[in-house]
Amino acid sequence: MAANQSVTGDHLFTFAKSYASFHGYISICVCVFGIITNIFNIIVLTRRHMSTPVNIILSWLAVSDIITMMSYVPFSMHFYCMYPDVNKTPDKNSKSWMTYMTFHINLAATTHTVSIWLCVLLAIVRFVHIRSPTKAFATRRRRMTQSKVLILLIYVWSAISLIPNYMSNELQENLNPESNETTYVLRDLRLGKNDTDALVLVNVWMYAVTAKLVPCLLMSIFGSLLIYNIHVKIRHRRKVLKISGANSMRLTEHSRTTKMLVSVILLFLVTELPQGVLIVCSATVKDFFDTVYLPLGDVMDIVALINNAVNFILYCTMSTKFRETFVHLFCACHFPHSNESIGYTLTDRLAKLDSHSNNNEHQNHINHVV
Repeated sequence: MAANQSVTGDHLFTFAKSYASFHGYISICVCVFGIITNIFNIIVLTRRHMSTPVNIILSWLAVSDIITMMSYVPFSMHFYCMYPDVNKTPDKNSKSWMTYMTFHINLAATTHTVSIWLCVLLAIVRFVHIRSPTKAFATRRRRMTQSKVLILLIYVWSAISLIPNYMSNELQENLNPESNETTYVLRDLRLGKNDTDALVLVNVWMYAVTAKLVPCLLMSIFGSLLIYNIHVKIRHRRKVLKISGANSMRLTEHSRTTKMLVSVILLFLVTELPQGVLIVCSATVKDFFDTVYLPLGDVMDIVALINNAVNFILYCTMSTKFRETFVHLFCACHFPHSNESIGYTLTDRLAKLDSHSNNNEHQNHINHVV
């Protein structure tokens, strides 16, 4: 077992060293793209006719993703692009830059926790709406207020719950006696060792369970219920109403919206669940942290960054309302004739959507969202 793990570790370190030479440039490109597109997401999702509990959650999810990527850009530029050598040097591992690394690690852990719990909230809110649609203005306003409060609680709770994790990340000063050079490194947590500190183990388990495994379980449960209920609703409405072509198009859009949200959930599961499993293995399997988790660190980072950056593509490809709003806001002035369709302009179309959202949003018991 130990021999196999050693061989696996050698292969992973070889791969990690090879990929590290590209990681900095790839991650910066992904971050720049993601920051720009998430700004687009916020602008579009906060329009008046787009105002729904789901879109409020998606807007704050975009905020969390932007914070993550803005923090990652200087980290990647310094430690991967400017100083690609794995060796520690006074310039690369200066106190100021290692302090920033510590800040970045803590901030990224917080924003990832925020994002994954926002995704859980997203699944729950959508599921509740499909199960209990309402046309009452007061009820819709109450749900909007509840969503805002829950979003705030998620941000605050994520920061507070990770305080023990912040305390585990400490800098240590290393003095090279031969060159008399001082470098700074993060304290070795000694995960998977016999002398691992009990506090470190508790922090790792808390982070794995509360920030990875439990939210992934909840997303799986509510995501499955979401898929089941939307299919039941659509099938029932088609049988009862014998719907017209226009209503069929509306149902198709609602189905696409739910599929889009399920896609967001699946991306989080693919990104976060393996990390949770790896963290648990790091705490329980000897030398797993050094031989498997660390070499896969850059891969896990780029997968998470891609997840942060692709939501705009999902929204554009799977939501007509989002796509039309984006075109109206950012492209209409450049292509004044491209917005005309079936005798009326895109502005007229958005006015109709706005009117439908404000006055008749739940006519078919399915929310007209994103």
